[in-house]
Amino acid sequence: MVAASRSASRWVRAKVKVPVIGGSLAYMHDPLTLMRYLYDRHGPVAPLPMPGRTATFVLGPDACGAVLQNGDKAFVNGWELLVGPFFHRGLMLLDGAEHKQHRRILQEAFTRERIEGYTAALHPAVARELDTWRAGSGYPAYPALKRLTLNLATQIFMGGHRIADPAQLDRVNRAFIACVQAAGAILRKAVPGNKWHRATRGRAELERFLTEQLPAARAAGGNDLFSVLTRVEDEDGTRFSDEDVVNHMIFLLMAAHDTTTSTVSTAMYYLGRHGEWQERVREEALALGPDPTVQQLNALPDLDMVIKECQRMVAPVPVVTRRAVKDTEVVGHSIAAGTHAAVCLQLSHYMPEYWTQPEVFDPERFSAERREDRSHRFAWAPFGGGVHKCLGMAFSDIEVRTLLAQLLTRFRWSVPPDYVPPMSNVSLPYPKDGLPVELRALPATTRTIS
Repeated sequence: MVAASRSASRWVRAKVKVPVIGGSLAYMHDPLTLMRYLYDRHGPVAPLPMPGRTATFVLGPDACGAVLQNGDKAFVNGWELLVGPFFHRGLMLLDGAEHKQHRRILQEAFTRERIEGYTAALHPAVARELDTWRAGSGYPAYPALKRLTLNLATQIFMGGHRIADPAQLDRVNRAFIACVQAAGAILRKAVPGNKWHRATRGRAELERFLTEQLPAARAAGGNDLFSVLTRVEDEDGTRFSDEDVVNHMIFLLMAAHDTTTSTVSTAMYYLGRHGEWQERVREEALALGPDPTVQQLNALPDLDMVIKECQRMVAPVPVVTRRAVKDTEVVGHSIAAGTHAAVCLQLSHYMPEYWTQPEVFDPERFSAERREDRSHRFAWAPFGGGVHKCLGMAFSDIEVRTLLAQLLTRFRWSVPPDYVPPMSNVSLPYPKDGLPVELRALPATTRTIS
């Protein structure tokens, strides 16, 4: 329905000579083209040389679904090799009985009642953050959103604690960035100035920050995530240690602000290109009353379609990693024990077997009449699947809706017709130029959300 220009499609696709560049560098240059090349040449399970390890790319929804569902228990998480020292013992790095127990405890922090409480706290927090935005030409939307979502995460998840000192906020933000970008490090050893060294220092910064806040979180006994983690327990009365709380908070704070930033910045880009869709979702947002509930935010069909389409076009986590612990078979292809598997969720979002004109921005593909996402259970899987499926996806979705609703009632924005953000794919995808937009403030009388 909505035609995308050739330049827009290059945001997620460029022509590269994959065999010449090699595995890791080819992925960093353009992951989608690499995935397409490997799928065309090898099919759903493709070997790929990576520094220091045996690796395979798992491609297409059949193969991705098989690995994520892990029916024969052949796979464990593979994140340890990439970012293990920096998100040590976060939920995504645990497996087996330990993962099940920690996930069961953490689920108590993401009940419907608690999510409704977090959402109520979101509205004034988002309003305070957006009050600092200044309309103008070339407004750097991505770094502004990154600061905003990190501050939201600390406010909502840490009992209203707001990092008021800009220098401290910058240190914490840079620490998260360093830890995430360590996944793209070629030299996985701390040498002053390299990615691994910056991530090592970043992890230490995050541990210091959260450990300093831990006594206050425990004493407060509040309903924020940090306080809740100090006291929640499973049916057997098992609780987290202080070390567990810090480890989980580092991972959850990263996940809470990185994935939200990705989805909202992608939405700002595409809504900036497609003004008709921006106006459609703005009308929905303006119809909301003050402090909309979870139910009201979930009842916005146009916004829902836009969010899903943005997560299809730029998956917040385009690849998840697994490691085979025994010889196994995936859709008829053998995978040996010890192999690291890159489960390529992003490719499934672009396969024409499942999507009509997949490089076109077309939110209505998610409409009740079309529901192209139902063409295959794993055709659209921005939150992964199986036992490691994102625990906080319901809250993340509400945060994205809240943020976009307030942005739409406060601002109108656009990007030049021929503008395509140059993407960094060293770790999670983000626009290297900061996503500059033409940001215009709307009259205050149009706003109904507070």
